[in-house]
Amino acid sequence: MRDDAQMTTLSALGAPLSAARERTLLLALAGVQFTHILDFMIMMPLGPQLTRLFAISDAQFGALVSAYTLAAGVSGLAAMAFIDRVGRKRLLLVLYALFALATLACGLAQTHEQLLAARVAAGIFGGVLSALAQTIVADVVPFERRGRATATLMSAFSLSTVAGVPLGLWLAATWDWHMPFFFIAAVSALVWGLALFSLPPLRGHLQAPRQGSAWANVAEVLADRNHLKALGFTVLLMFAGFVVIPYITIAIQANHGVTVAQVLLVYLVGGLATLISAPIIGRLTDRVGKQRMFVALALLTCLPTLGLTFSGTGWPLWAVLVVTTLLFVFLSGRMIPGMAIVGAAAQPAMRGSFMSLNGAVQSASMAAAAFVGGHLIARDAAGHVTHYGMSGLLACAAAVLAIVAVRHLRLHGDATPIKPGAQA
Repeated sequence: MRDDAQMTTLSALGAPLSAARERTLLLALAGVQFTHILDFMIMMPLGPQLTRLFAISDAQFGALVSAYTLAAGVSGLAAMAFIDRVGRKRLLLVLYALFALATLACGLAQTHEQLLAARVAAGIFGGVLSALAQTIVADVVPFERRGRATATLMSAFSLSTVAGVPLGLWLAATWDWHMPFFFIAAVSALVWGLALFSLPPLRGHLQAPRQGSAWANVAEVLADRNHLKALGFTVLLMFAGFVVIPYITIAIQANHGVTVAQVLLVYLVGGLATLISAPIIGRLTDRVGKQRMFVALALLTCLPTLGLTFSGTGWPLWAVLVVTTLLFVFLSGRMIPGMAIVGAAAQPAMRGSFMSLNGAVQSASMAAAAFVGGHLIARDAAGHVTHYGMSGLLACAAAVLAIVAVRHLRLHGDATPIKPGAQA
């Protein structure tokens, strides 16, 4: 008898997917996640080069960062109208090819306006990739192995921080700022070929009966007050990070004299620390409860946030490394219980539609936070970043409001709510 715990049944194929092909498929999806995340993250440490070469303000650079996430949020919301009406493989290959071309266009851009347009295009095509990759995992991998498969996808974030960002910065320092985008486009082409080979057609979902339009699903999701509270929590969570994060490199270079080579070290050390801390935080989240863990990490994150944004000038490299590493660890750690809370706040019957909508809200909030942060900071006559502390205070205020918001969320399936009555 066939062991369903070892093989995946695909209704579209009528045959199981072999274990080797499943591993190849997960590798391809992790590659999609890696390039998509790296394409977004690489912009932030390139800030000093781009502001100097294009003679743009920090606020205009913030628009370059937020353009990607804003476009991704819009496309993620629009995708609810068609994502379940097209074969998964065909949709992923088309969107990923267009994403790679848009990333190539970023590398070919010669002006600020051209780069901005290319970032919008990359966000439009890349905005659906993360949700689509997670959907394919749910379609293909049996429930008993799905946690491990999801962890493979999530590892792309840490890998992009540990390896991708330092490599991209090395390419930019050795050649120029165009090279990281050429690198991402080249890797995307290789991953596209792997996806073409490894993904089955994945058309079985097209046989499912339709329950009204996608927009009717959105209305049903929004009719639930707990969903609205969870979406508000997502907005606060994104503001608590992205009003500060895009300007870290600009601040440490302008205020503390950190060189381009030393920026590589900042991201390498921070990324390695998150690789170590994330599994520990994940286990603690399951052990002590999602809400309690979020509250603790949200408060802890305020310490390095305020330390960095009110740091003044002239810190030695070791002090910068300590504060930025703690910030990376607590920021990424806060997202673990935070995202678990958002998923648990959704009604199980509507979780798919809710998470799609939440992804759009998340991208739009990141864009808005980066935009606000760019308009808060300024430069003095010596070129130092000023008013960064205002961004830090706003980030901590959002974190405190998120702590208040999380206490009013009803979670489905959390055995350790933070107050009586929070358990569904």
